[in-house]
Amino acid sequence: MSAGAAPSSSKLAILIPFGIVTLIWGSTWLVIRGQLGVVPASWSVTYRFLVAGVVMCSYALIRRESLRLDARGLRFAAVLGLAQFCLNFNFVYRAEMHITSGLVAVVFALMLLPNAVFGRIFLGQQLGRQLIIGMAVAMAGVTLLFVREIRIDPHGPIEALTGIGFTLLAIFSASSANVMQGTQTARAYPMIPMLGVAMLLGATFDGAFAWVTTGPPVIELTFAYLAATLYLGVFASAIAFPLYFGVLRVIGPAKAAYSGVLVPVIAMCLSTLFEGYRWSLLAGAGAALVIGGLVIALRARRPAR
Repeated sequence: MSAGAAPSSSKLAILIPFGIVTLIWGSTWLVIRGQLGVVPASWSVTYRFLVAGVVMCSYALIRRESLRLDARGLRFAAVLGLAQFCLNFNFVYRAEMHITSGLVAVVFALMLLPNAVFGRIFLGQQLGRQLIIGMAVAMAGVTLLFVREIRIDPHGPIEALTGIGFTLLAIFSASSANVMQGTQTARAYPMIPMLGVAMLLGATFDGAFAWVTTGPPVIELTFAYLAATLYLGVFASAIAFPLYFGVLRVIGPAKAAYSGVLVPVIAMCLSTLFEGYRWSLLAGAGAALVIGGLVIALRARRPAR
């Protein structure tokens, strides 16, 4: 083994949670789509992170970790909750009111760029040549997928631009939260209690916004809606976010964002199984470039500070 090579166990400790997160989040676009109906989007987001926050805090207590945070920790949790668990997901749910879930997933893959730039500015992480090449290859793949999806989107240009605008706002919100996880402040607190409190604060912000904009709580007491809420709250939030942020703290925001680059490929594969999505040559070429860029970038050294 060369001096700069990471041990196999270290690589697996990154690749396994990375793969789990990517598979879970690749499935969420279909589930979110099914929640857009009777219940206003902001209330659905509120329920999701209320469930996630309760699960995370319960897990922290089982681990005998204190949920008490000092003033700095509470401020950090509040900003994280606002950016990641309120603004980000309210924008995503609204984007899916205007464009297809596949197109939202594809546009969201662009988070690779602000993650890399913010990581360079705020965390001092260098962008090596191999990482930049991998990003360029993957972004070429995302572009092909984007062209394919925009061609087949049935909503028209105004709706498409509105949905893309909401998605871009979600990207910058999520990217801000991603970079926060790479700071020394984040590392100063246990992750599980911090995320649990941030999710509950995020749910509080979501609920306040939902009440002001849409009125009192609304819920759909059907098996499909409740099951979707539990899936998004437990698996896509309480399980996925700690895994993702754990990987992010090791490999940096830029490389961690590759989970978002792979997500549209997985979302389209699931759409093939459940929605009858048909692959074109353009989509296939885009998916191949995305995977190729991922391989190139993940073989780059961890970001230097």
